[in-house]
Amino acid sequence: MQFTRKDFPEDFLFGVATSSYQIEGHAFGGAGRTHWDDFAATPGNVVRAENGDRACDHYHRFEADLDLVKAAGLDAYRFSTSWARVLPEGRGAVNQEGLDFYDRLTDAMLERGIKPCATLYHWELPSPLADLGGWRNRDVAHWFGDFTEVLMKRIGDRMYSVAPINEPWCVAWLSHFMGFHAPGLRDIRATARAMHHVLIAHGRAIEVMRGLGMQNLGGVFNMEWATPANDTDDARHAAELYDGIYNRWFAGGVFKGEYPQIVLDGLEPHMPANWQDDFGLITQKLDWCGLNYYTRKVIAPTKGAWPSLEEVEGPLPKTFMDWEIYPQGLSQFLTRLATEYTGDTPLYVTENGMAAPDPLVDGGVDDQDRIAYLDDHLAEVRRAIAGGAPVKGYFAWSLLDNYEWSLGYEKRFGLVHVDFDTLERTPKASYHALMRALTE
Repeated sequence: MQFTRKDFPEDFLFGVATSSYQIEGHAFGGAGRTHWDDFAATPGNVVRAENGDRACDHYHRFEADLDLVKAAGLDAYRFSTSWARVLPEGRGAVNQEGLDFYDRLTDAMLERGIKPCATLYHWELPSPLADLGGWRNRDVAHWFGDFTEVLMKRIGDRMYSVAPINEPWCVAWLSHFMGFHAPGLRDIRATARAMHHVLIAHGRAIEVMRGLGMQNLGGVFNMEWATPANDTDDARHAAELYDGIYNRWFAGGVFKGEYPQIVLDGLEPHMPANWQDDFGLITQKLDWCGLNYYTRKVIAPTKGAWPSLEEVEGPLPKTFMDWEIYPQGLSQFLTRLATEYTGDTPLYVTENGMAAPDPLVDGGVDDQDRIAYLDDHLAEVRRAIAGGAPVKGYFAWSLLDNYEWSLGYEKRFGLVHVDFDTLERTPKASYHALMRALTE
């Protein structure tokens, strides 16, 4: 690595991130069924119809996994909780085994001096709530608030930070308009409702946690820089619309109490009644803002139905996800967030990383491409800080190779290699390089 801790402010946090369905093993511990289980069981949705039943078996191996976090010299562990593990029906009866698991996980972090940074929801909606319309149903905000209260009454006293929902764009647009994630819909009316209801649920969860006396609450948003495919007005408009849908809708809703008009031009006819009245709940004060950043997209106009745009291949080097490597987008977003939305509110890079084939050769993985990726993006974090952005921490995605949703187990993002047959963990060269940068 081309940096050490000394290149960052003294109070800067370094962490690593995971998510519950991707690593825990959802078949264990009395967890209820989720719409991801249903989505994966439907032919054609997921590579080889793979699911999260076993995943990395973090449910039974979390102590050893947290030992890896500690040994790397990391300060914090960003993990997510499974709604259906705590409330198998999504509401009503509590699964005490699920609460006990998150209780043990929290204590195990604290025993190792690791700050617990929780995300309440990372995409695995309980199936009984999906049966009731899921994110299309306004009641989802109240169901989510009830889940938040049950879980945080148990572990909230020991959290360093909490965010309600990981990547609302994925919850709403990717899953209801593009159909690539559960519930796999391609429906503009469902999308408009999900885009709004996910932010009501975010606000309701913040409200519940404030009521419990909790502090250091934030929101986590994924963002992709949008570049016009050419120097035409149509291409610039398409890129601006993509930016509005992907980035500005959620940042604007949460921090300004408004949605970008360029997006409302397409979605407003499909929005729920009186949606404008909900911004008081959506704009609950946040103590920090998290940014998940991986790539940019090159956007071209099309002649089709709204939004009349498409992603086209760009010229930059790409990861194994076929995503362009565009590090400067990270500093651009951190600066834009602070300038246009969040002011002096602390910013965190809550996810950043890359997928690679990562074959295990002679007992190791020499992932120099990942080391370069992390180096280049951390250089942009330093650039943003130097420019005045209040960036307070960076979380690499991910600790472990894991279940990459509709792409199954073949896309490896981990600092630690996982053999999905034996579940053996092998730290990669990137893990060792990060350890040296943080501990030497």
